[in-house]
Amino acid sequence: MKLFAISDLHIGHPANRKALDALQNHGDDWLIVAGDVGESCAHLAYTLDTLNRCFRKLIWVPGNHELWIWRDDRGLRGEAKDLALVEICRQRGVLTPEDPFVAWPGEGGEHLLAPLFLLYDYSFCPRDVTRPNAVGWAAESGVVCVDEELLLPEPFETRSAWCEARCALSEQRLEHAIRDNDCPLILINHFPLIERLVSLPLIPRFSIWCGTQRTAQWHKRFRADIVVSGHLHIRRTDWIDGVRFEEVSFGYPLRQWDKRIGLQGYLRQILPEPTVYPFAR
Repeated sequence: MKLFAISDLHIGHPANRKALDALQNHGDDWLIVAGDVGESCAHLAYTLDTLNRCFRKLIWVPGNHELWIWRDDRGLRGEAKDLALVEICRQRGVLTPEDPFVAWPGEGGEHLLAPLFLLYDYSFCPRDVTRPNAVGWAAESGVVCVDEELLLPEPFETRSAWCEARCALSEQRLEHAIRDNDCPLILINHFPLIERLVSLPLIPRFSIWCGTQRTAQWHKRFRADIVVSGHLHIRRTDWIDGVRFEEVSFGYPLRQWDKRIGLQGYLRQILPEPTVYPFAR
């Protein structure tokens, strides 16, 4: 019984949906789905229905794409869109950041699985760039994330305020988790928890949409053994302070994944600890 992870399935692309449909059955294995399966409620429902036929249990966290305003979602936005997605998960027995953390029962030793929804607050930028000026700073290089138009934070005034609220809630839950459990945690979030992991050579200023400095020490503070994230579309394994960080993106077709390998070849084994790390840095 193994624990795998994948993110950024982006099934709105026909090639990605075809790759999802071709995934083999994994029996009793569990799968972490670390955000950006698509843009609509229908995309999430289709993906979970497909993956539920292949895995015993799914754990999902939202990415930024799932939270976009989408033409088929009756104008849902902000927190209302997130709650609609959570309800889709609950109807299918999928664990979300709104559910209690669960103990991993399979190979690799006892771990507590902690799905998180944290967003970003524009703090992944140089110290001389203030947060109110961060989007303008990124735009100077020709980079502006579509989130600025499609990811609305209602009822919060800003995405940063929503991020702050989510971090505060998650901190409280994680504090309770390490107080009440002796086992290490697996932290699961769509966005990277540490800025140094955000290496985007072609669009470096996109970093402001990639996380928050508030989580920089969470891997130590909350006794993490492994941290799983996506978002960057740059697969990699890193070790920081003895903690294994796994970026598990699938990505867009053409240049970001190989059709000869398919989705099956990009599933990342989280537990038990693999003997080979194909994306180690």
